[in-house]
Amino acid sequence: MTNESKQTSVKMSLPTLTAMVVGGMVGAGVFSLPARFGVATGILGSLIAWSVAGAGMLMLAFVFQNLAIRKPDLDSGVFIYAKAGFGDYVGFNSAIGFWASAVAGNTFYWVFITATLGAFFPSFGDGDTVLAAAIGSAGVWLFHYLIARGVRDAAIINRIVTVFKILPILVFIIVLFINFDAQVFADNWMATGYGDLGGLNEQVRNTMIITTFVFLGIEGASVYSRYAKKREDVGKATVLGFLSVLSIFALVTLSSYSVKPQPEIAATRQPSMVGLFQSVVGDWGEIFISVAVIVSVLGAYLAWTLMAAEVMYIPARNDDFPKFLGRENANGTPITSLVVTSLAVQGLLAVTLVLSDALNFMLDLCTSLALIPYFLAAAYALKLGLTGESYEEVPEKTRRKETIFAGVATAYTLFLFEAAGLQFLLLSTIILAPFTLLYVKARSENNKTIFTPTEMVLCAIVVVSALIGIFSLWSGTITL
Repeated sequence: MTNESKQTSVKMSLPTLTAMVVGGMVGAGVFSLPARFGVATGILGSLIAWSVAGAGMLMLAFVFQNLAIRKPDLDSGVFIYAKAGFGDYVGFNSAIGFWASAVAGNTFYWVFITATLGAFFPSFGDGDTVLAAAIGSAGVWLFHYLIARGVRDAAIINRIVTVFKILPILVFIIVLFINFDAQVFADNWMATGYGDLGGLNEQVRNTMIITTFVFLGIEGASVYSRYAKKREDVGKATVLGFLSVLSIFALVTLSSYSVKPQPEIAATRQPSMVGLFQSVVGDWGEIFISVAVIVSVLGAYLAWTLMAAEVMYIPARNDDFPKFLGRENANGTPITSLVVTSLAVQGLLAVTLVLSDALNFMLDLCTSLALIPYFLAAAYALKLGLTGESYEEVPEKTRRKETIFAGVATAYTLFLFEAAGLQFLLLSTIILAPFTLLYVKARSENNKTIFTPTEMVLCAIVVVSALIGIFSLWSGTITL
């Protein structure tokens, strides 16, 4: 069987696609929610934050669902929407942004796993020791071998792991609500008696990066659209997966506020679900949730590595990346892009040894990079709605509704850029700028004009921003 026929025979059902979405989103983030929220806000602020994040990300989920319907021919993942709407160079940067986000996220996962082990073995520290980096490196190449055996096998494993990692989280929620303390819950409503957290607006803003991080992976079904048995399943899986995960995340946060005062939640060692559960049920709870953390994060790592490899492979097959990144092995796995991805995670693991807070740095960098493809996909959907392209035979009411969804999603992602801060925007351009060389190589291989005048200006902005970022790092304006 040829590689091409192998690929087309690998088809994913709606449950499998939904599991890819849930598996991609339910990773390390959920286990750090209690303390990350406890540091920033009380119950009221958390309810507002989940409402804002839920509404914004739901609009983004609708964007991916609507784009799957309006542009069924665009089945190459998230980056293809940026290319279709705004040109080749913008599409290239969207793909690199998504890929780099996945690499940073996967590095975060290994730091998170070893930080969890640090509660039992001090030599792992907070996931930033030499031993932690060595264990993480071994894990990178073990998973590399697994995925190299075939995308289909890895996807099936992800579906199984998704079930086993959801169950402990549900146990956590149920047990904490059974131990509900009405007085503690009431005191945590505004958390005004525990120090100055700022106004509600500031509290909500301080939760935006973590709420965005935990929803990364919402595009999982879109990335794998070429494997779907039915095209319409892509949109359904995105929305079903999102609504399921939103419910879980909100309940984890609220149940945490029902058993311990906000300052104690804020001071809980990460992953904070471990300490909270242990304080309620005893020492066995520490082991129970720690095992769930490791299983969950490994499952998410698998899903994100698959997506990262796809996002390099597909553009290479479409002549947007150099041809060498489109090579496959005998199992039909995009092997060159997988090697590059594994090497990049390996490199960032080495960087964690010099970071002052490796865990949160990788989390914030991952989130900031993911905003690039999210914003461009939403902007493309908005462009389609405003111009009427692909709505020729669609009722005006439907077009108006989908345009509003796209407009809200675009505004929400712009707000997230502002919430992330200038530091991570500049760091993002430091990553994007050198990868422009891959774009130049790809264009040269296919005898295409390298830049249009508009793209030349955009490239100059990216390079200048990267130079500003490098200078800021050198001068200490930006610290790692």
